[in-house]
Amino acid sequence: MRRLQMLLFTLLVVFSLTGCASAPGATLNRSTFWGQIVGFVSDSIDFFARQVHDYGLAILIVTVIIRILILPLMFKQLRYSKLMQEVQPEMQKIRETHKGNPQKMNEEMMKLYQKYKLNPLSGCLPILVQMPILIALYQAINTNIEIKKHAFLGLIPLGLPDHTFILPVLAALTTYVQQRMMIVNAQDPNQKMLLYIMPAMIFFFSYSFPAALSLYWVFSNLFTIAQTYFTKSLRPVPQGGTNK
Repeated sequence: MRRLQMLLFTLLVVFSLTGCASAPGATLNRSTFWGQIVGFVSDSIDFFARQVHDYGLAILIVTVIIRILILPLMFKQLRYSKLMQEVQPEMQKIRETHKGNPQKMNEEMMKLYQKYKLNPLSGCLPILVQMPILIALYQAINTNIEIKKHAFLGLIPLGLPDHTFILPVLAALTTYVQQRMMIVNAQDPNQKMLLYIMPAMIFFFSYSFPAALSLYWVFSNLFTIAQTYFTKSLRPVPQGGTNK
């Protein structure tokens, strides 16, 4: 379920960026509610860039702030993922026992979900929260003239796609590591497939979109990797849905 959520999230972001986002060089319209949100993101990047004198580092600071704000949601998602890992043996037993009877299999799965208070959609909230953030960041990048004038560490122009392959490779690699650390069932062929599909998709998108967005992706993945590493001992939500 986690892999499918991430795939859906990526596809939704791409469709939104390609279909609804501002065209490069467009002027930001701050008269609308959404325009004010994009303007706030753009102004935040400008503010931190003036402090650190680098727009790439400013994007890093904005990324960290965003991830800290949604940290409670991510902790909830991590607890859910750990609980899913614990019930995998029971799920596998149900699949093997009722593999010739899909209806009975679904009934037993639903009973299992009810037993452990599992909601397959509960992991979607952090993903849905990140989607408008990504779109707002993308539009802020496209409408912020200053970003187009600067390069990350003086090397990679932030307003153009990075065709040196540095950021696309880093984005794909960190996506793979992140997915690998959060995988629920290493024996599931669908999860194994998506483990490689996601990095490939991220590489393609990072190669196609402005480098500033790829930089956000890399920073966000690194934050998730560190977060997952330091929360390995996080206890899952117990049966009944209350914390121990």
